[in-house]
Amino acid sequence: MLTPSLFSILPDYVVTPDGMQPHPDGDLVLSCPNFADEAISGVVVRITRTGEVTKWFDVPRHPETGVARNMGLALGPDGTCYLCDNQGWSGEDALAFKGRLLAVRAGRDGVIESRTVAWGMEHPNGVRIKGRHLYVTQSLLTREQDPSGQVVSGVYRFDLEDDDVFVTNTREDPQLIATFTTRDPEVQYGADGIVFGPDASLYVGNFGDGEVYRITFDARGEVRANQPFARDPEQLRSTDGMIFDELGNLYVADFSANALARVRPEGQVTRIAESPDSDGLGGELNQPGEPVIFDGRIIASCFDLVTGPDKVNTGHSLPATLCQVPLAAAQAWERPT
Repeated sequence: MLTPSLFSILPDYVVTPDGMQPHPDGDLVLSCPNFADEAISGVVVRITRTGEVTKWFDVPRHPETGVARNMGLALGPDGTCYLCDNQGWSGEDALAFKGRLLAVRAGRDGVIESRTVAWGMEHPNGVRIKGRHLYVTQSLLTREQDPSGQVVSGVYRFDLEDDDVFVTNTREDPQLIATFTTRDPEVQYGADGIVFGPDASLYVGNFGDGEVYRITFDARGEVRANQPFARDPEQLRSTDGMIFDELGNLYVADFSANALARVRPEGQVTRIAESPDSDGLGGELNQPGEPVIFDGRIIASCFDLVTGPDKVNTGHSLPATLCQVPLAAAQAWERPT
């Protein structure tokens, strides 16, 4: 398999890195919810091609909780930064249904203005932009009960200019365009990674099942189908962040297995890199949360926080890191036969 290497060691105000996207000016933009330290609120940083980090802005704090917990990030066509503020990720009852989708306009010196696109969200996680719309995964929709008892999750669609939309976290929400159930009884966590493919379909990872779904749309933009696209439990255990390359390969952060998987356009899944539990300082995949293609490399954020019987990770350590794999090597690597 490929051996990842260290891309960047993050400063002490970043303790849990997550979503990323390249900025048109050449930097990499990284969202940091900082769940690992309750005293540190969420920030967004910029990273150069050589791994140098500067704080871009402190994310506007929730007026009730006093913190921001920004996970997924997407940059709009006008440079606005859209963020999934996942207040309820910790599972604390007092924070449930306080999640927000934020729109932040920032200059080089920090926030210029911000607004709340949507609020009352249970578990907003990943966000992507297509045309004039925002597509957001909600990994848990506990107010929706499936007859099987399995957790329900879904994808929401908002307009880029939406403002102050209240979300009920049920099928009554007109913005809810797709739902999923997670079959794995041990990992009841649903829609997570999200990305548009070169075919204009929306690809969504069902985290607990380690399965990627493909959502297609009709000419009016309505959902035509929501179907399984790729699954191989031997090669892909969980589906966190995802990104496509120019050849149509999909790269998936396997959060539970400390691994990175590649999905070919026909749906073949191959684990291309994996790491043991570590502190990440050697460039290991230290619980990867989000991959992004940047300067000819796949960069992965190392969340390094969640533990459990299904996780390689056994604890949190600092400093936080980002690791890298050459894109050309990731495209070419094949399983030994």
